[in-house]
Amino acid sequence: MDILEKALKSIGDLDDEAMRRAKERLDNLTKPPGSLGVLEDLAVKLAGMSGKVFNEFKKKTVIVMAGDHGVVEEGVSAYPREVTPQMVLNFLKGGAAMSVLSRHGGAEIVCVDIGVAADLDHPKLVTKKIKKGTDNMAKGPAMSREEAVKALEVGISTAWDCIDKGSDLLATGEMGIGNTTPSTAILAAFSGKSLEEIVGRGSGVDDGRLAKKISAIKKAHRRRARHESRGGGY
Repeated sequence: MDILEKALKSIGDLDDEAMRRAKERLDNLTKPPGSLGVLEDLAVKLAGMSGKVFNEFKKKTVIVMAGDHGVVEEGVSAYPREVTPQMVLNFLKGGAAMSVLSRHGGAEIVCVDIGVAADLDHPKLVTKKIKKGTDNMAKGPAMSREEAVKALEVGISTAWDCIDKGSDLLATGEMGIGNTTPSTAILAAFSGKSLEEIVGRGSGVDDGRLAKKISAIKKAHRRRARHESRGGGY
């Protein structure tokens, strides 16, 4: 918990004045206000993070965390979990879409095995495995609280390590077959929105698998609700 607590305490507020000046500059350029869409929002946020209107990022890094999801057992994905290690190796070989985009952006990719359900060996792979895939959230907790905290701290430590090596701009991503099911479950729990409203198909999912995906998340939420009713935590 020390790493997590240190990271939380170190998160400061955005620089409102830098954001105001960045927005003012963008609006004074020869273009319709807001015509660059989210790129303008991003520029303003970067100014808020750095405290500077003009930013030059000399070293950019994309951190990809890879892990498998036990809920795949419920038939929520069109692909088996064996695809996860194949994709990780493709990242490392430079053949994935993110690899191409990173090269175009001049960014390095750091790929971390935090929970792939297979043993991987590659000189460029950062191995910090918590466990070989999460457990099936439809049947029980996907992770223990201790495992979840450890996973967060692996991410924090990886980011700090990249910063220590000179990175001044980080982007994050993840890889793991079945990933949109637990992420949607978390979104539903925090947003209060209905699953039918927010559950997406993912890659290649037909109507049958979509129904399984919704069912798996409902099982997880019902189990959590029963746990909380007995006085347990989230």
